[in-house]
Amino acid sequence: MDQDPTAAPDARVDGHPPGRVDGHAPGRVDGHVRDGRADTGAQTRVLTELVHVRTGRLLRPDADPDELPRRIRALQRELTRFLMTYQFGIDEVLTKVNILREEFEQTHDHSPIEHVRSRLKSMDSLVQKVLRTACEPTLPAIRERIRDVAGVRITTSFVSDAYWVVRMLSRQPDVDVVEVKDYIAHPKPNGYRSLHVIVRVPVFLSDRTEHVYVELQVRTIAMDFWASIEHQLYYKYDREVPPHLLGELEDAARVAADLDQRMGRLRDELRSLSTP
Repeated sequence: MDQDPTAAPDARVDGHPPGRVDGHAPGRVDGHVRDGRADTGAQTRVLTELVHVRTGRLLRPDADPDELPRRIRALQRELTRFLMTYQFGIDEVLTKVNILREEFEQTHDHSPIEHVRSRLKSMDSLVQKVLRTACEPTLPAIRERIRDVAGVRITTSFVSDAYWVVRMLSRQPDVDVVEVKDYIAHPKPNGYRSLHVIVRVPVFLSDRTEHVYVELQVRTIAMDFWASIEHQLYYKYDREVPPHLLGELEDAARVAADLDQRMGRLRDELRSLSTP
């Protein structure tokens, strides 16, 4: 994976070894990525490799005129199947998260899980990631090296709940924790905080079982609000955010961290009062 210059020091969550999770900063590989967006020609070359279409062979005078449409249809089926397994991986994780959420809603006075969202990388984003990481443009290589094609974001009320969610999921026998980055204990220089965890879950298909990587981002409401504003600013300014706004972001990150600490102390105080 590409080296993230903003990455925090390695950390551990519940005894699991540290690993790499990519950050937000755009990379540059052989001049193909400019300001975080892939060069159009480079995208075309990557897609051509993914399609496995050899133009010279397909367009030679004696070529079968039906071969190109067949190859395109085969590619469409292959890519659909490729992305489908990641969607199923998301579904597997969401099922586990929703079971935990409903269990606590039914048996406790509050659920640690406030909101859950998921996303599947678009083909355009996937191509950009292939270029940025210098990944071999084949589906097997992409499947192994690019581990955030599928993503699930879990929002909690308190910092301790974020760690609780990761512990509960990591204890399930069919969830393999592959990589962990603890940006709560070790925030990024700009103030970004979140737990990033790459897990691998089995997806049971009709003819085989595939193990799919899913990226989990677990954060509090305050962290999520801050990250949303940061993302909007970087998008609005095409990643060239004015220095005074960067300063505001850093200050807001400190305020959000302080809010999380205060709310955690208030909850602890309430619990101590309700203890018989």
